[in-house]
Amino acid sequence: MPMAEPRPIRPETAVHRDQPVYEIERLSKTYASNSVTALSDVFLTIHKGEFVSVIGSSGCGKSTLLKIMAGLMPPTTGRVVLDGRPVLGPRPDIGMMFQQATLLPWKTTIENIVLPIQIREGRAAAKAAFDRAMSLLELVGLGDFADVYPGELSGGMAQRASICRMLVSDPAMLLLDEPFSALDELTRDFMNMELQRICLERGATAFLVTHSLDEAVILSDRILVMKARPGRIVENFRVELPRPRTLEMINTPEFGEIVAHIRELLGKEAHE
Repeated sequence: MPMAEPRPIRPETAVHRDQPVYEIERLSKTYASNSVTALSDVFLTIHKGEFVSVIGSSGCGKSTLLKIMAGLMPPTTGRVVLDGRPVLGPRPDIGMMFQQATLLPWKTTIENIVLPIQIREGRAAAKAAFDRAMSLLELVGLGDFADVYPGELSGGMAQRASICRMLVSDPAMLLLDEPFSALDELTRDFMNMELQRICLERGATAFLVTHSLDEAVILSDRILVMKARPGRIVENFRVELPRPRTLEMINTPEFGEIVAHIRELLGKEAHE
């Protein structure tokens, strides 16, 4: 099935970057089962409308940090606050997207999108959310695929449906765990541009775990470099490239210099 045409990127909407959305202080995580310390003394503030990525070697604690931020795992010590309230478990104002779309094959695209609302609030609330879900499908170029089952969607289309499912509750924070890593390179580039467009249009606040330097640079306002276990943030790098970003920027000297700088930092951490 052919991929639906992307919509054009509109200029960045105004956001209040001085307003903190997510605040983490002195966070650490030690697993009781094996006494391994995955994270140590992590500080992190994410402001409204920011797109922040974290990058580091495998095993440095990126996924552990994301799970704690999502309320899926408690920290050993530290303070985790979203919109002024402690994160003590999963919350409807936290949207999360994983490597696989995980759409239920027996439900249509729009039924999959409203599923989180159905689980939390019941079938009537899910039906009431259909208009909002339809607007999101239009936003990502899937307006004609609302009643299609997942088996008829391409990988990129399924991930766009997952973006809609993440956004349907209008969360304050988007947490992204390598959402496009399973896609081919061309589709991944397309999806990164789609994700940027959606975040800019909605003024969304996002945190991305990735192993891809290009992906981190093309999407992010800031890139956090994590030291190997016990994981901690050793570099907070601001990406001074204009918005909206384009794939052509990847070939510019400025982009190459940023990638080289981050790669050098990762190399230093790997050899310490």
